[in-house]
Amino acid sequence: MKNKIETRYLIPVLMVFFVMSFADLVGTGVDELKQSADTPLYVLQLIPFVALIWYFLLSVPVSIWQDKIGKKKTLSIGLLVTAAGLFVPLLGNTLPVILGAFALLGIGNTIIQVSANPLLVDIVPSDKASSYMSFSQFLKSIGSMVGPFVAAVLGPKLAILFGDNSGEGTWRYGLYLFGFIAILSWAWLSYAKVEETKSEGESASLSSCFKLLGDKYILAMVMAIFLVVGIDVAMNSNLGNFLEGKIGMDAETAKYGKSMYFFAKMIGTFAGAIMLTKLSSQKFLIGSSILAIASLLALAFVPSIAAAWVIIFMVSLGVSNIFPLIFSITVRKMPERSNEISGLMMMAISGGAVIPFVVGLTMSFWLSGGILVLVASAAYLLIVGLFSK
Repeated sequence: MKNKIETRYLIPVLMVFFVMSFADLVGTGVDELKQSADTPLYVLQLIPFVALIWYFLLSVPVSIWQDKIGKKKTLSIGLLVTAAGLFVPLLGNTLPVILGAFALLGIGNTIIQVSANPLLVDIVPSDKASSYMSFSQFLKSIGSMVGPFVAAVLGPKLAILFGDNSGEGTWRYGLYLFGFIAILSWAWLSYAKVEETKSEGESASLSSCFKLLGDKYILAMVMAIFLVVGIDVAMNSNLGNFLEGKIGMDAETAKYGKSMYFFAKMIGTFAGAIMLTKLSSQKFLIGSSILAIASLLALAFVPSIAAAWVIIFMVSLGVSNIFPLIFSITVRKMPERSNEISGLMMMAISGGAVIPFVVGLTMSFWLSGGILVLVASAAYLLIVGLFSK
């Protein structure tokens, strides 16, 4: 761990967290294809599935590979794979093409998540790790918030600029813009001489990674990541459908529910970065979990459009800092096993592939029931917060 912050190392690494947000475009992909294809909503949940299942399949192998070649090299490869995925929609606006694009985006994002988080912990003082992890999520939230706007509003304008007047699938031009940003981030990181902590002792292996799950503390924290990411992605990919069915909001307005969610997340992570310089991580985790439970319960029975906007804002505030809190708390407990812990926790991001599907399927029978699935997930996070010491 570093005793002081080297800005020239920090800025290009923080930039990567903005690129990391591009995976949150899965919700936009679902909404756009819902309008242009007669596909059942639960089938469209394959989009977040193909984007996020790679966290389950690749995170641990990537963490082992990273232990051999280093975090910065691994991160650079992840940025290039992400950029490639963002340009795949040049092939069309069909479900198979979009699934292929988000699969590549998911692979790249898996690699980025495994390497960027522990690399950031490496280059900031240990007592400020939670604060900087929250600030990195603030940057990610900016990208998540502007993503739907770029796709829905700027994408069509870019299409006209490049001579595409078809009006069909023009949201994809927003993806191409993000692809260029990913390439620029890769170039910046490549020229930065980032210092990183090297693993000591025996090299990481599949066995050493999964043996960590024998530690009940590590297992509990990995499950917490699984559920908090599930809540986050389920809100992203199912919120529009919920608002339309529950309170009769029109489809176009409901799209902006995601922007409200990510706007609140941006505020929450920025505030968290400041507050965590004064408050203990455990107390902050407990408070965040209680707010998430209360606001999700309110959302399940929301009576009006005005109330929905306020409650969505509160849900996001509650959830916004839980991921960086859990990650930093756990890595601080075993800093010498950071690569393996990162692999396990990134594997748990596959909760974003499982929980939204469960929520979407439950909503097809009972709209509020899908939100109650998220309430149960948030209750587990509170239990983890209470016993995190």
